[in-house]
Amino acid sequence: MANHKSAVKRIRQTLTRRLHNRYYAKTTRNAVKKLRHTTEKTEAAELYKKVSSMLDRLAKNHIIHKNKAGNLKSKLALHVNKLS
Repeated sequence: MANHKSAVKRIRQTLTRRLHNRYYAKTTRNAVKKLRHTTEKTEAAELYKKVSSMLDRLAKNHIIHKNKAGNLKSKLALHVNKLS
């Protein structure tokens, strides 16, 4: 354990941020899974808008890399467009 006040505070902040980031990343991953298992085009199109927004927010806040967000959005868009 750290002996400096600043180091103790940094440990607290890191833990708080980690939990916050894990929550939003996991929520988004669950939404992506739900979209991948959707078979109706209209439902998938609406869900795609929400998931796309979630991915953009994660990338903006550096929780996931911007290229990962782009790759996921691209693959999901292909999935949605393939549905009939």
